Amino acid sequence: MRPRILQLIESFHCGGSEWQAVQLARLLHENGRYEVNIACLDRRGALRAELDDVGEGEIPEYRLTSFYDKNCLLQMRRFVRYLQRTKIALVHAHSFYTNVFGMAAARWANIPVRVASRREMASALRSKPQRMIERCSFAIANAVIANCDCVGAEIVAEGVSQSKVVIVHNGLNLERFPKTLHGDRESIIESLGIRANSSLRIITLVANLRSTVKDHATFIKAAALVRSAVPDAAFLIAGEGELTPSVQALASEAGLGDGIFFLGRCDAIPQLLAISDICVLTSKAEGFPNAILEYMAASRPVVTTDAGGASEAVIDGNTGFVVPVANASMLAARVIYLLRNPTAAARMGELGRLRVEQMFSTSAQLQKVERLYDSLLGEASTQAVHSPLASLKRYCSAAHRARCR
Repeated sequence: MRPRILQLIESFHCGGSEWQAVQLARLLHENGRYEVNIACLDRRGALRAELDDVGEGEIPEYRLTSFYDKNCLLQMRRFVRYLQRTKIALVHAHSFYTNVFGMAAARWANIPVRVASRREMASALRSKPQRMIERCSFAIANAVIANCDCVGAEIVAEGVSQSKVVIVHNGLNLERFPKTLHGDRESIIESLGIRANSSLRIITLVANLRSTVKDHATFIKAAALVRSAVPDAAFLIAGEGELTPSVQALASEAGLGDGIFFLGRCDAIPQLLAISDICVLTSKAEGFPNAILEYMAASRPVVTTDAGGASEAVIDGNTGFVVPVANASMLAARVIYLLRNPTAAARMGELGRLRVEQMFSTSAQLQKVERLYDSLLGEASTQAVHSPLASLKRYCSAAHRARCR
């Protein structure tokens, strides 16, 4: 009989962490070694359709308003009953909110294996109370997955045992990025709503416009410097969010005029990258950026800031360039170099594709996760189960001290 496992996903909105969670659930289901169930805190989002045939039908939702209200307790009790009724052997939570909610509920339900995750540098994105409450969830987890070495090091620095932290880099489905795309460059450019001009030198940034952490301001500053040196350079930003008007205003102030295009949400990322000459990431903080893997899979040279795990993906001077955070002048200089040296740029793109194939494929990701699951499930079958209620009381006491709201 196959072990029954549950993937607890925060929501199905189109974000990097959400996509990685959905993709892993789908991979586990298709590989067939486990019975895969899905649960979530918020059922909304376009990615929901990716899991229509996974699990037992309608995905149960446990929507929260706070960790400190009656609703949280009611939702946790519902989740505990669900876990016990479906005889789940392993719960894997994929984000901050699912870690806190899921690990406590799984311990209360006496689930033998509990896996938490962190995909971001919490020191840059989470408050001190939030980090304290997440450490409580890590304390009752059997393992904590980090998606890059720097995130893993941060978890250990917070007091989590090194033996509990497992590095599993994000995986990319290379089938989404074939080496040869149908359609010529001009037709793809037109389909994206950009003026048809085969002589454009396109520099692309794929990043949501919801957070200043993505640092679009540095991209705009660098774009102005590049355009003064390479007049036929054009800049594309693919992403949506409430910061769009302010970033558009910055672009106007920088004099970019018709040299920059805001594409909004883009569902044709492979096509977009295929017509790009160089791809850029300007973030101040990251976990392990999915955008960089997509750039490399599309055989594009990458210029990225040294944020989070970016330098674990990009080999400086080999598959692209890594520059300091917020250094627009160095970013521009690297882009200008690549525009003026297309042979070197093409070679970097080829090496980037090879690196993704060797290290960051979905098959490599799946293999590492299944190896971890097998090990933990094997250990759990030989160990006595301690009182779940006592552990939950210790968890709630620690959470109360952290006063995370």
